[in-house]
Amino acid sequence: MSSEFLTHFKEAGQSVISTRRPWSQFLSLYALSLPHSLQDASARVSHNLAYFLFNYTILLFLSLILSLLSRPFPLILVLFLLALWYFLYFSRDEPLNLFNLVVLDDRAVVLALAVLTLVVLLIANVWFNLVVSLLVGAAVIFIHAVLRGTEDLVADDTESPYGPMLSGGANAGSYAPV
Repeated sequence: MSSEFLTHFKEAGQSVISTRRPWSQFLSLYALSLPHSLQDASARVSHNLAYFLFNYTILLFLSLILSLLSRPFPLILVLFLLALWYFLYFSRDEPLNLFNLVVLDDRAVVLALAVLTLVVLLIANVWFNLVVSLLVGAAVIFIHAVLRGTEDLVADDTESPYGPMLSGGANAGSYAPV
């Protein structure tokens, strides 16, 4: 694994965390409506996935947890794994220090966590639950993203994949050559 990939993976995880939106805004029944066209539906999905990324991620995790409620041991293991990934990889900015051993390379942390995740998934035998819960969660997310209107959502310049020029920011439309 290249360190560039790991850096991008970590930044993506931190980006998901930074897109927290209020659940009242996410669950607003007044914002639900049918799209007018396929193009409108596509635009809604694209905008809502970017705007509510954290909320959708939580829904996926909730779907997984609900699928494991009847199996407490695998549920505890999966929750433990999620906490390990968060605290040992996504939430830290400095080198990892475990038992007076400093781990400078993120690749070692990712490799250890990935191996541990695979071992837990094999031991707990939750592959089927994982696949079904991800499919159900993805379907719920897609339905919400299509039905949730975007007219009341205000995006700032950093959220637009095209920069401030197309996101309607204060400097939109102004261009100064370098």
